[in-house]
Amino acid sequence: MKFGFIGLGQMGGGLARNLIRAGKEVKVFDLNPVAIEKTLAAGTTGIAVKDKKDLADVDVLFTSLPLPKHLEEVMLGEDGLINKMRSGATYIEVSTIDPQTARKLSDACEARDIDYLQCPLGLTPAHAEQGTEPIYVGGKKEVFEKMKEVLEIVGGQIHYMGEVEASAAFKIISNLIGMTNLAVLSEGIRIGEKAGIDRKLLIDLLSETGAFSFQMKVRGPWIVNNDFANRFGLDLALKDIRLGIEMAEAWENDAKAMKVALEYFKEASAQGYGKEDCNAVYKVIK
Repeated sequence: MKFGFIGLGQMGGGLARNLIRAGKEVKVFDLNPVAIEKTLAAGTTGIAVKDKKDLADVDVLFTSLPLPKHLEEVMLGEDGLINKMRSGATYIEVSTIDPQTARKLSDACEARDIDYLQCPLGLTPAHAEQGTEPIYVGGKKEVFEKMKEVLEIVGGQIHYMGEVEASAAFKIISNLIGMTNLAVLSEGIRIGEKAGIDRKLLIDLLSETGAFSFQMKVRGPWIVNNDFANRFGLDLALKDIRLGIEMAEAWENDAKAMKVALEYFKEASAQGYGKEDCNAVYKVIK
């Protein structure tokens, strides 16, 4: 079975390297030569291609790209890769995208007799690298069963969600809640500072209470140590919050608390923190 992978960033790169470490033949494409070099260093079965069209002959294609518009540009239309792939191939999409884009991709694949799975990821680039990333799968059940062993190579716990819209929506809901939690955590740390409480002590003690969260566990210590190195970029988080609020509004949900978080992330991006970790939202909360 021949694999292809488009998008070797912080999340996609780890998944592609897991395939190579497993001895799978993987053609890889990315606009960043450093990302390609890092991925090829994972083993001897990776092959860099100069054009995405060189991936049209693979049995299983993965994509991991920043924005829905990037996927539409690469995959859809007359010159899109879906139109070049062979009948009977499988396309596995792991980006965080809206349900409507997931459906467009799925329908385009079905028209070409290509299997499609929408497979957003649940945790961090470190989990992707270690092969422990939770994967939330949407698509036809028979395609999921056929590709489950492949997904277990690149990720950790594999969860079947139903249709592609369900898996895409789940990931956006997860990020909406997580980033809103991060904004609330940042507000809490600032209030603690006003009260004269040491930031490390505050995080340690809050972790014993109902205030505890994944963001507190992971990003709380980074904020305490002024560590804003990019693990999941603030601009990517902003994109996901926007997608989530648009999705909620389409279903007539106000998402009021999440809209407050959106404004914080917009302000942080406008102040130049977009390439830092999303915990840099703390910097604009006073």
